[in-house]
Amino acid sequence: MPNAIRPLIEGELEEASALCLRSKAHWGYDAAFMAACRDELSLRAADLVDGLSVGLRNENALLGVAQVIGQNRSWELEKLFVDPRAMGKGIGSQLFAWAVAAVESRGGETLSIDSDPQAADFYRRMGAEDAGYAPSLSIPGRSLPRLRYRLDRPG
Repeated sequence: MPNAIRPLIEGELEEASALCLRSKAHWGYDAAFMAACRDELSLRAADLVDGLSVGLRNENALLGVAQVIGQNRSWELEKLFVDPRAMGKGIGSQLFAWAVAAVESRGGETLSIDSDPQAADFYRRMGAEDAGYAPSLSIPGRSLPRLRYRLDRPG
């Protein structure tokens, strides 16, 4: 069965949240850092509205998770996480393409990304451009690279 991206369902929230935490921990963060990020990296039933939180599965394994939020022209990539065992296999690229298509289908023009520093180059390869820094929602005093992907590019 090929990789399939589909909206997450309530019964997958725990599995998806655990994947987000594993993916973040892959970058070598310590236990205290991960504990501080737990709430921000967890998915809840409210995140399932409008199919804007998806999982990418291959057979029975959840390989990645993505979530976009926003309205009108401005959207944010709230989550994009790949299981460490599946990194480097195109899962992130597929999820990013889903995010762009989801935003575009809703009339969005920009997709903002507050990225982990370790993932910023991935988003640059996807075509996002640097747009400054944003404060971390989990770690006081920490800044994250902010990137912006323009969907209304000419061409």
